[in-house]
Amino acid sequence: MFRTKRSVLVRRLWRSRAPGGEEEEEAAAGEPGAAAAAEARAHVCGGGRGCCPGKAGRGGRASAGAEAELKALTHAVLKRLKERQLEGLLHAVESRGGARTPCLLLPAKADSRLGQHWYPLPVLFCKVFRWPDLRHCSEVKRLCCCESYGKAHPELVCCNPHHLSRLCELESPPPPYSRYPMDFLKPTADCPDSVPSSTETGGTNCLAPGGLSDSQVPQEPGDRSHWCVVAYWEEKTRVGRLYSVQEPSLDIFYDLPQGNGFCLGQLNSDNKSQLVQKVRSKIGYGIQLTKEVDGVWVYNRSSYPIFIKSATLDNPDSRTLLVHKVFPGFSIKAFDYEKAYSLQRPNDHEFMQQPWTGFTVQISFVKGWGQCYTRQFISSCPCWLEVIFNNR
Repeated sequence: MFRTKRSVLVRRLWRSRAPGGEEEEEAAAGEPGAAAAAEARAHVCGGGRGCCPGKAGRGGRASAGAEAELKALTHAVLKRLKERQLEGLLHAVESRGGARTPCLLLPAKADSRLGQHWYPLPVLFCKVFRWPDLRHCSEVKRLCCCESYGKAHPELVCCNPHHLSRLCELESPPPPYSRYPMDFLKPTADCPDSVPSSTETGGTNCLAPGGLSDSQVPQEPGDRSHWCVVAYWEEKTRVGRLYSVQEPSLDIFYDLPQGNGFCLGQLNSDNKSQLVQKVRSKIGYGIQLTKEVDGVWVYNRSSYPIFIKSATLDNPDSRTLLVHKVFPGFSIKAFDYEKAYSLQRPNDHEFMQQPWTGFTVQISFVKGWGQCYTRQFISSCPCWLEVIFNNR
């Protein structure tokens, strides 16, 4: 029996759905190797524990009846799409968001019922292709590349599952991967206040070879040509020059199809460490750094967790800082300008002398650091970033 191209596309899309069905059932039945396969696929889709758990451990499709109902609903929705829309959706799903794919614009009011719940189409598509445990639209956030970004009540809404990210749940205290004293916000007395200060070296020109160079950063007090600069480090050595960011959004990656941004793979590194090379190869699609109205967001596009330390992610009254673990597919507001300004304490002369130090975020790829790890400091991490924001 001949199949139409549309039916073939629908079948391919269903086979490309997120893990959580047969693998878990086979693992529960004791099938050899099934548990390992399910765990591996869940890892790629953001399952696990941490400050933004994907809840994959309790979010799998529980029964054959629920699986059949989801399949019937998904097929019914997909069969209403045009062939061009199906091709675009399949490209987005199979590339795991690595390729630039168009928005899938569908009627905003076309909700679908699954069991006792009604789901908006964007949530349904994310549930099928990315996060089987997803329950509500409040758990996801649109990326700035999406046509529906920032629109409150559009007639058409984008349903491309890779134009959304999963929100970290910071209201639930994360595991204490690391705690740092807030004293790092205080400047060193020897360093000038006209250049960005590295929280790792203690200052731009004061310590550590390969540290941040003031000659690579615009230093005019009124210069607003860039909103941040990014430094890439391998252990204690900075690799390449500072990357100055002018556009609202920046992709930082090692290997990204159609990538446009800060490509770490093009930097010349002399580090021969096997661990560094192994972690470097896992950076993959990397992260997306975006300046938005409410602050700066980091979206983990890679297949492995990232770890973030920022003064604005924790309680301003706290004397310690947490390192937050962010799973693949999740977003976190890594920096809040209003909180950062409040941390400067305008009446504190010591803080006024160095406005840069509280405007720094550190991000480690794959490997964490702190009390729960053999690496106590980020300078021991194989591959990491330092993002310094312009507060001028």
